[in-house]
Amino acid sequence: MHAQTHPISIQDSSAYFRLTSFHFGTPGQGKKVYIQAGLHADEVPGMLVAQFLRKELAALEEAGKLRGEVILVPAANPVGLSQAIHGAPFGRFDLYTGTNFNRAYKHVADDLKASLAGLLGSDAAANVELVREHARKSVAQWKPATDTEALKKILLSMAIDADIVLDLHCDTESVVHIYTGTPLADAVRPLAAIMGAHAVLLALQAGGEPFDEACSRLWWDLAAHFGPAFPLPPSCVATTVELRGEADVSYALAGQDARGLLQYLAHEGVLDQDAGQLPAPLCAPTPLEGVEPIDAPHAGVVVFLKSPGDKVEAGDAVADLVDAVSGETTTLRCTVKGVFFARSVHRHVLRGMTVGKVAGPVAFRTGSLLSQ
Repeated sequence: MHAQTHPISIQDSSAYFRLTSFHFGTPGQGKKVYIQAGLHADEVPGMLVAQFLRKELAALEEAGKLRGEVILVPAANPVGLSQAIHGAPFGRFDLYTGTNFNRAYKHVADDLKASLAGLLGSDAAANVELVREHARKSVAQWKPATDTEALKKILLSMAIDADIVLDLHCDTESVVHIYTGTPLADAVRPLAAIMGAHAVLLALQAGGEPFDEACSRLWWDLAAHFGPAFPLPPSCVATTVELRGEADVSYALAGQDARGLLQYLAHEGVLDQDAGQLPAPLCAPTPLEGVEPIDAPHAGVVVFLKSPGDKVEAGDAVADLVDAVSGETTTLRCTVKGVFFARSVHRHVLRGMTVGKVAGPVAFRTGSLLSQ
């Protein structure tokens, strides 16, 4: 293992930020895996999981059991980790620009459609290597204007040519769930089964250019652009893994999740150890367009009637919303069948705030599919 420090800020900045990454294995040998935690800096569970991973990966490397290259970034957002408002951590949005730290990554396919013209052939493996070479160059040409853009460039430069990308997040209160690209549904099934995911949410384009999609969507966009004469398989299994809720931080859960991620890497041939038998999956993948956000029609106190992981039918009551002055109660119901996989951590909400989310099997939404 070796640690690498990446300067984020320019030298004459009033504040100075830097990022640390840990590198295991030999570049170019076997599959390349990129794992990061804490991109939303107030989402803590993954950062603790990363501590377990660092120790285990170092031991596996020392024992000669690492068949691939693994890059681990345990605290992916030093900028967000420095932010607080009136004593409360604020790591989802950059306070300077207002931009979500997990949005606005460069979609390199826009460059590659031009740079790869006339270069691809009928050999899929050769095409994959050529795309990765051009993708690295495209990221290198990104000219950041702020510390946050510089951070995004550094992260993407390490991940853009990876075979596997695991971006560890959490929701406010939730069960484990996973976001990934529709063409990756089969490839992600083992990970979802091992991690005990209650929802696997698929989209060709979720909107907003999140990190995982910046690493994976280029493959199916380029395949569609160049056509079947130039085979381009989806060669980056990139996922956002939501490790339950914000308060689910414990050694027991972190150890469990780290063991699960290592089992997945063993299953994918990255580790020289028996992956064991995969557990039965808890869910089938469903479209991100089938997620129903349940929003508050007025302000009030939220009393939940369903817990994360509960199966629901269309019309089921999910929560009561009690007006704090009049006492009038509105019962909030879902309109789709599915799993109630996430809910708000707040017990008083304002009109329009999302109270919970149900993953349903039928697509019905369009446009930008992710929350702010």
